[in-house]
Amino acid sequence: MSIVETAKNLIKSMRPKQWVKNCFVFAGLIFSKSFFQLELILRTIYCFAFFSMVSGVVYIINDIIDADKDALHPVKCKRPIAAGRLGSSQALVFSLILLVASLTMALIFDIKLFIILLVYFLLILSYSLALKNIVILDVIVLSAGFVLRTVAGATVIDVWISPWLILCTTLLALFLALNKRKSELHVMADKAGEHRKNLEQYTPGLIDNMLSVITSTTVMSYSLYTFSTGKSGYMMLTIPFVLYGIFRYQYLVSSKDMGGSPEVTLFKDKPLLINIVLWIVASAVIVNFF
Repeated sequence: MSIVETAKNLIKSMRPKQWVKNCFVFAGLIFSKSFFQLELILRTIYCFAFFSMVSGVVYIINDIIDADKDALHPVKCKRPIAAGRLGSSQALVFSLILLVASLTMALIFDIKLFIILLVYFLLILSYSLALKNIVILDVIVLSAGFVLRTVAGATVIDVWISPWLILCTTLLALFLALNKRKSELHVMADKAGEHRKNLEQYTPGLIDNMLSVITSTTVMSYSLYTFSTGKSGYMMLTIPFVLYGIFRYQYLVSSKDMGGSPEVTLFKDKPLLINIVLWIVASAVIVNFF
């Protein structure tokens, strides 16, 4: 295989489409009076880049570990490592080099970011090796990864992190993770347990019950957050965007079976994408000008 083809497969294994999850690092920028400060915007972009590199490393390692199981999945079987287009040894060497490089640059950039990235890597690596097979704990660990992204974004621009923001991030991440499990159960059907051990313990009914709790709690927590921002109540105007986004996503999962990859759903569904953009703009304007 040529160097170019190998490079393409390595980049594809880093799953660039899933880097959209790292946009959670921008939460601190949006919900502080920093959205229009160039220096802080650049620092957040650097934070996004570091998380993208480290998460890319984790995706590669995860694909190496799950190569045999991914081969059974109708979508994941097309990944370079599972499909045999990229050797595990090549991928492992590349991922280790990228990990050392990204952590070193993060250490030079901001030691607190370095610590968060290291914790994130160890957490998600533990998930890939063992925790993803433990029912309920698997989705909690995934949500913790989103929280670390949010904390990192606020840390690099040195702003206070509202407990409400952490809570909302946790609940939203659980919402996405549970919908992902629901989609996996539907796609894999009777072979779900062969693909991932803990899927044998999940049932559609159990996940629906969890989602009903998480959905209502997420909306209530965000609403309470807007009440407590001290922005003369203007942040309450963003609640409809959150309501629409959650209900739209549930509709896509239930009717279109698009819950397996949140990042793909985001880019494929224009109403959802437009809603998120409008929410970001409205939140940034209210926080910075009202």
